[in-house]
Amino acid sequence: MNEFGRPNPGKELYIETPAGRFARYPLFSHLVTASDDIVAIVHEHAEPYLEHGDILAISEKIVAICEGRAYPLDEIQPTRLATFMAKFVTKTPHGIGIGSPWTMEFALREAGAPRIFAAAFASAITKPFGKKGVFYRVAGPKVAAIDGPTDGTIPPYNRCVTLGPSDPEKSAATISAALGGQAVAIIDANDLGVNILGASGVEPALVEQAFSDNPLGQGEEQTPMAVLRRVEG
Repeated sequence: MNEFGRPNPGKELYIETPAGRFARYPLFSHLVTASDDIVAIVHEHAEPYLEHGDILAISEKIVAICEGRAYPLDEIQPTRLATFMAKFVTKTPHGIGIGSPWTMEFALREAGAPRIFAAAFASAITKPFGKKGVFYRVAGPKVAAIDGPTDGTIPPYNRCVTLGPSDPEKSAATISAALGGQAVAIIDANDLGVNILGASGVEPALVEQAFSDNPLGQGEEQTPMAVLRRVEG
């Protein structure tokens, strides 16, 4: 289906889930900026390819960018607290997370210092037992959705901190209504897993299973949306 993009390198087009076999058809988009409207983007780049029964999955990043929630690094002044706290965050090959003063600054703004301290404490006392992801579970989805500068992100967002959407449930409902009731999910996916931030007309657990391997490309692939379609065989 040459009108669709390609999955992330090393990822497959199809996936088996407990609910059946699904295709994840990536959709191209232009370079999204704060001057764009997410509904207009969906009408232009997704609606022509949607069929009855499909689910439209949208990266939370482009929803947030349309809301003006991407901030260039040179416009961010991290506090001393943010610089101090960032030193204790474990960096992974999958992304910087809040392990930089810039991303930690927004974590503190989004969740508040007491919650970040509580998340750090919970992570520290559970880490010896091999428990992972405790920090973000305590800090909450707003903190987990923060994306920092990475080489794999398309410029200029490789030099930005991008927050999650302000109200992803409302955004999913608005987009679904604009598409005549089509099922929509706003997802935060990376190589560590996927979170469904907002959904309309679809069971979030199904979308989590279908995008568990992070097939969408937000670098040079420029495919921040995908059609999820049940297939036979």
